[in-house]
Parts: sequence; structure tokens; C-alpha cells
Amino acid sequence: MTKNLMIQGTMSGVGKSLLTAALCRIFQQDGYRVAPFKSQNMALNSYITQDGLEMGRAQVVQARAAGKEPDVRMNPILLKPSSDVGSQLIVGGKVRGEYRAADYFKMKQSLIPDVLAAYHSLAQENDILVIEGAGSPAEINLKQDDIVNMGLAKLVDAPVLLVGDIDRGGVFAQLYGTLELLEPDERARVAGCIINKFRGDVGLLEPGLTMLEEKTGIPVLGVVPYATVDLEDEDSLAPCLDQTEARRPIDIAVLRLPRISNFTDFTPLERHPALGVRYVSKVGELGQPDLVVLPGTKNTMDDLLWLRQNGLETAVKHLAANGTPVLGICGGYQMLGRTLADPYGVEKLGVLSGLGLLPCETAFSAQKTRTRVTAEVTAPLFSGAKLDGYEIHMGVTKAGEGATPFCRLSDGRTDGAVAGNVFGTYLHGLFDTGELTDALARWLLTRKGLDPVAVQPEDQKAYQERQFDLLADVVRNSLDMHAVYAALEGKETP
Repeated sequence: MTKNLMIQGTMSGVGKSLLTAALCRIFQQDGYRVAPFKSQNMALNSYITQDGLEMGRAQVVQARAAGKEPDVRMNPILLKPSSDVGSQLIVGGKVRGEYRAADYFKMKQSLIPDVLAAYHSLAQENDILVIEGAGSPAEINLKQDDIVNMGLAKLVDAPVLLVGDIDRGGVFAQLYGTLELLEPDERARVAGCIINKFRGDVGLLEPGLTMLEEKTGIPVLGVVPYATVDLEDEDSLAPCLDQTEARRPIDIAVLRLPRISNFTDFTPLERHPALGVRYVSKVGELGQPDLVVLPGTKNTMDDLLWLRQNGLETAVKHLAANGTPVLGICGGYQMLGRTLADPYGVEKLGVLSGLGLLPCETAFSAQKTRTRVTAEVTAPLFSGAKLDGYEIHMGVTKAGEGATPFCRLSDGRTDGAVAGNVFGTYLHGLFDTGELTDALARWLLTRKGLDPVAVQPEDQKAYQERQFDLLADVVRNSLDMHAVYAALEGKETP
């Protein structure tokens, strides 16, 4: 029978995703068939599986930590915020519609069969499922009809490990307060607490750990240090988005759009020893970069207006006119064209002029394109680089006279457009194979008069595997793994 274990947190950003990944790798190292599961994820970083279905990137990372191919059953419900009060609802990897928050809360109980079908299907193929919660189980205004924290734990009879973040301060209050707000049956599910992101001498914590255990009757299973592992971030809380200064020979400025999505596209660039990636949201931060990137976005037209209103559009056009390379990905590609039309009311803004840096026209469509692709870059500067990526967009872009394709897909179609020093493509994950990353780095280094041979990147797959093992080692050495396995078996913590 499949065993399960759920990681819940005192708030968002306490490290639930990484601890889930760590436990997936630990159980995999110990010889178990293991998979991650998160019933409902809210994120703009998403991924297209081999069968063309959309899921959250956090579960992709966790799947890889478990040695598994990402599978949409690991994240049956994905909410992609489209405004301050609404999201696109994706169920089983397919768009179900746009919902205001209040309307979604009214209907989410109807999604329980979808959640349980995915869970039980995964359970049939694995020995252990490591389940990640969302936010906090003590959000008492949202507890009714919960399907992602204690509500899910009850549905699948999962023991819970509760995680607090000491780096933000007040960790004892976090853990004690959360436990006090749980119902008795919910509190009984908590097999132990974990303190995460600790820096310093753990001995100084011991009086507090003892008092917390005395007050709650629940053991603290470990104190996990602030781990310096390099794994991609999940959402807008990601520290990488606060990186505003480049520290390497090549300065890459990514525009931090208000609704930026799939910024995990740039993780391979951040890992390259020659490339410094920073995120820019003001004209004064832009400077004179070696490359400007317009990333993906959940709302292309709104974010285009934001660029226009804060002056970044004019600044980017000025840089492009003076020879600075500009790359647009997905929504960023659409912005680089001449016009964006919305005949079906997808983004509800009619027709907008684009930056006009590519001779392209975009029309939004009612249907979302979700496709995994392999391709070969045909743009002369990077010709021959092999890509393995995916498309997630609602729109069709047609390139006119003066543009050449960015790449050719394996089915013979072309994608994207190139005009001089401006490049655009719909492909997410375009840097993941490493071939385009290397070609781009060599070109940018050469343009700057630097020797590209002197800077050699590491194999990305081997690097990621080493990071998973490093994370697993840190967590294994910090937790009472006997108690963790006891919780899996449904036994009292020793």
C-alpha cells in the first residue's frame, strides 16, 4: 500500500517546495518509488508535459528530484493569476476557464474528484507520495472547503510535517500560532515540526525547541540550515527577481513585467559563468546592458501598457536602435511586433501597437497552444543550436517582409522572427539544452571583445543532479529521519 507524507507551512515561502523536493530525493536514494503531489498550485511558472498538458514548475523540479518524468497528475489543479482578483483555472493540464476568486471558492469542492483521481492513479505506481500544501493550514478565512492543506490531508489520510521559516523571524510564534488555530483532528495529524532556513549555532535554539515541544506536545524533527543550493524558483517570491546588479562579464537585463511568467527560462543563463542576469522594473535601472530580454507574461497587453507608461518601451527602442540585442520570449515576442489584436476579447483591450522592433502582427485566439517541441535555431548567429522546449500561449504571430525565422521545429514549421539585432520566439525552455546558452554567450563575449574559450559552462543536467543530492544531504543530516519514516508508517514519533 502506498504511503504518504504531507509538508505544510506556517505561510507562503517557508520552503515547502524545496523540502518536498529534498524528501523526494531522499526516498528515491533509499530505493523507493516516489512522486510529488500538490493538489492545487497557484503560479505563473508552468511547464508542458510530453503529452501536451500544463502543470506547475515546482512539481516539475520535485519530479526530477524523484527521478521521474514530470506528470500532470502531480499537479491536477493549476491557477494562473490573470488579475488581482481572478485566475485562469487549469484542471488536468487543460484550461477550464477564467474565474474570479470568489467564484472559484464556490466551485472548488467540485474539483475533488479530479484531485483524488490524479492522486490515486499516482499512488498505484509509487511506494511513497510526498504531498505539498499551499500557504498555511491556519488561514481560517479559507479553511472551509479546503482541498490543498488539511482538507486534502483528511481526504488521503496523510500525516503532516509543519514547517516554519526562522529567517523571517518569529518562528516559534509561527509554529505555535498555527497549531493553536487547527481543529483537534487536524492537530492530531501533525507528526512533527521543522524549522527551516536557520543560520548560526543551533545550540542557541535548544531552549526554545524544548519549550515549543512542551507547549504543543509535538516534537521538533529538525532544524534545517539555510541551504545554498541552486534550484529554480517557483513564483513571484523568488529571490532571483530581486537581483538588480549583474556580476559577470556579460550584463543581461530581463524586464520584470508585473505579470512575468516562466522566468525559469533564464535559470540556465544565471548558471553560466559568463552571464549576469538582472531584473529591471524602472528606466533608471536599465543602463547599457549587453542584452535586453522581454520575458513571458500572463497578460501581454496590460504589461505592454505598463512598459509604455513607465518609459521602458522608449528606453528599449533606443537601445535597439543603437545596436543592443533584444530578445522576446512568448508574450515578450508578441510585444516586439507592430500590432497586437484581441478579436475574441481574451485580454479585453482591442488593438494595441507594439514596440515595432519586429515586422510581425499578433492576433490573440480563444484556444491556448500547449505543445512540447524540439527545434533547431536557424537565426544566423546561433544557427544549428538544438532546442527542446514548449509553447504556452493564446495567440498567433505572423512575420512579414524583413524577418527571418528564429528556428525550425521538428515537424517542419518555423517559429519566431529575427530582424537585425532583434529576436523573438514562442519557445519556453529554449536555453535548457545548453546549446543556445553557449552560442549566445560566445556571441555576446565576442561582441564585447572577450575570449569565449576562457569561459566554459558545466553540463546542466549533471549540475542539477548534484544540486538535488546536495539538498538531500543537507535535509537528511538535519532531520530525525527515523521519526520521518515513523510518520510514514503511521507510528508514534519515537
